[in-house]
Amino acid sequence: MTKRSTLGGATLLALALLFIGLTVLFNFTLRGWRADLTQNRLYTIAPGTERILRSIREPINLYFFFSDKTAGQLPQIKTYGVRVREFLDELAARSNGTLRLHEIDPQPFSEDEDRATELGVRGVPVGATGGQLYFGLAGTNSTDGKKAIEFFDPNKEQFLEYDVVQLVYQLANAKKPVVAWMSTLPMGPGFDPQSGQMREPWVIYGQAEQLFDIRPLEPTATRIDPDVNVLVLVHPKNLSPATQFAIDQYALKGGHILAFVDPLSEADSAGNDPRNPMASMGADKSSHLGELLSAWGVKFDATQVVADRGHALTVSMRQGEPPVEHLGVLGLDKSSFARDDVITAGLSNVNVAVAGHLEPVKGAAVKFEPLLESSTDAELLPVERFRMLFDPATLHEGFKASGERYTLAARVTGDVHTAFPAGAPAGVTLPAGTAALKASARPLSLVVIADTDLLADYLWVHQQEFFGQRLVHAWASNGDLVLNALDNLAGSDDLISVRGRATFTRPFERVEKLRRAADERFHDKEHELEQQLQATEQKLTALESKGGGAQGSLIVTPQEQEEIEHFGQEKIRIRKELRAVRAGLDADIRRLGMEIKIVDIIVIPAAFALLALAFAAWRRRARRRPAGEPRP
Repeated sequence: MTKRSTLGGATLLALALLFIGLTVLFNFTLRGWRADLTQNRLYTIAPGTERILRSIREPINLYFFFSDKTAGQLPQIKTYGVRVREFLDELAARSNGTLRLHEIDPQPFSEDEDRATELGVRGVPVGATGGQLYFGLAGTNSTDGKKAIEFFDPNKEQFLEYDVVQLVYQLANAKKPVVAWMSTLPMGPGFDPQSGQMREPWVIYGQAEQLFDIRPLEPTATRIDPDVNVLVLVHPKNLSPATQFAIDQYALKGGHILAFVDPLSEADSAGNDPRNPMASMGADKSSHLGELLSAWGVKFDATQVVADRGHALTVSMRQGEPPVEHLGVLGLDKSSFARDDVITAGLSNVNVAVAGHLEPVKGAAVKFEPLLESSTDAELLPVERFRMLFDPATLHEGFKASGERYTLAARVTGDVHTAFPAGAPAGVTLPAGTAALKASARPLSLVVIADTDLLADYLWVHQQEFFGQRLVHAWASNGDLVLNALDNLAGSDDLISVRGRATFTRPFERVEKLRRAADERFHDKEHELEQQLQATEQKLTALESKGGGAQGSLIVTPQEQEEIEHFGQEKIRIRKELRAVRAGLDADIRRLGMEIKIVDIIVIPAAFALLALAFAAWRRRARRRPAGEPRP
C-alpha cells in the first residue's frame, strides 16, 4: 500500500515537471503561433494587413495611452481596452520588430499626460471629480512624422483594424497622396464673371487641399500622371473621347477613382442667362460618364431622379414663402448608410439634392456594394419634373412608393474591360512601345455617387464672416463622407481591402427576442387600454351633457351605471393582463438564465464526471483482466 502511494506521488511529481518543461519549451519554440477559435475570427488579421506589415521598411513607434484605473469606472471601456491592447500586441508580434509598441498609463499632471496631448491623444473627463481618461494611439516614424487616433470609440469597434492599420500605413508612407481633381463645376478658387469678384473655393475642396496634394485636371486633359493616387471626377459632362480614353486606361491600370455623376446638378451654371431664367432652367445639367460606367459594371440612368418620402426635407423655394416638403431633397440618416464600410463609418446625416440611382450591370464580374440608399418609401420620377419646378408640393401628385431601396452611392471593385475595344480613338497617339490595355492589369477601386450637389456648401455647412475670416460650421456629414472616401482610396489596395469586422461584444439574442415579443404584446394591450379609456371619456362627456340641469345634476340611468361599472371591471382586468405580460417577460428571462446556469453548473460538469468515471471503470476492468484474455 505504501509502495503504491510512493509510486503515485513520484508519478505526479514527474508529470508536474514534464508539464512545466513542456510549457517552457513551447513558450520559446511556438512563440508567435496563434489559434483563433472565435466565431467571427476576431483575432485573425486581414491579408491586406499582413502585406502592409511586411512592407514597412523603417521602425515605427506606437504609443498606446490607456488610463487603466480611470477606465475601471466604465466596464465597457475597460473591456474594450483589453481588446485594443491585445490587437496592438498581435500587430507588433507579426511585424518582425518594425512596430515598437509602448503602453503608457498617463497619471494626472505627469510627463506622460503632456506627451499624450503633444502627440494628439485627448483626455475625456470621467466621473464627478473630472478625472481624465486617455484611450488613444499615437505613432511616430523616423522622419518626425506623427499620426494619432485621439480616442478609441467603442461604437466604431468593427473598424478598429482599419483605423490602426491606416495610421501605420500613413506613417510608413509619409508623403501626401496625389489627388487629380477634374471638375466641370467651379469648385476651386477663381474669378466669378457673374459677380465680377474673386471666388472662394468650395469648403470641401479647401479641406481636401489641406490633406492631399491636389492637382487640378482640366476636363480636356488627355493624360493622367502615373503617380496619381486618386482620380476625382465631378460632374464629368461632355468629355471628349480622348479624355475618356485616358480615364479608361487609368482605371485598367488599377486606378482609384471617386466619381460624382448627376441627373440634374443644381450647381451647374452652364447655359445660365440672367436675362432669360426660363431658358437656363431648361438647360441640360446632367452628367453620366456614358460607356465608362457601363464598362466598370455600373448602370446609371440620367433621366431618372430618386423621390423619397421617407427622407424628404422641407425647403423654402422663395423668400417669404412657407417651407414645403421636397421629395428630391433628401436628408439621409444612419438607416441609409452601409454599416460595415469605413467610408460611411461615423456619419450622422448626409444631404443630397435631385440624386439619381445606381445599379450593377447584369453579368458584370465586379463587386457592387451600396454605400448610400433611399428608404423603401421611394419612387423613381422623370428628371423633367425637376427641371422647372416652382412648387415641390406637386411632386406628391401621383406619388406611389415602389417599396424598393435605391442605391445613391456605391463601391465597385474588381477586374474590368476597356470601354474602347476597338483601340484608341482618333487623335490619340500612344507613347512608343506601349499598347492600349484591353482589360485590368490590376483590380479597379471605384466609388461612384449619383449626386454632385452634396458637394455644394449650401447642403452641409453654414458660413459667416468674422473680422475678415470665413468661419465654417458643418451641420451635415457631407464633407466627412467625401474625405473618408478620399482617405480610403488614397491608400494601397491592401489598405482598401481591410474592411469592417465583427464586434467583440456579443448580444444576448434570445433574451432580446423574448423582450421584443413581450414588448409587442405589451404595446398591443396598452393600445387597447388607451382606446377603452378614450371611449370612457366620451361616454362620461355625453352623460354630463345629458344630465345638465339647473343645478348641474348628473342623471344616469341604471343601464348606463351598469355599463360604467362593467367598464371599470374591464379596465382592472386589462391592467392585470398588462402586469402579467410584463411579469411573463421577466419570468421567461429568469427561466432562460436558470437553464443556462443548470447547463453550465450541473449538466456539463456531470457529463465530464460520467466520462471520467466510465474511463476509470474501463481502466480497472483492463487491470483485472487475466493475461492473455482477449479484449472485448
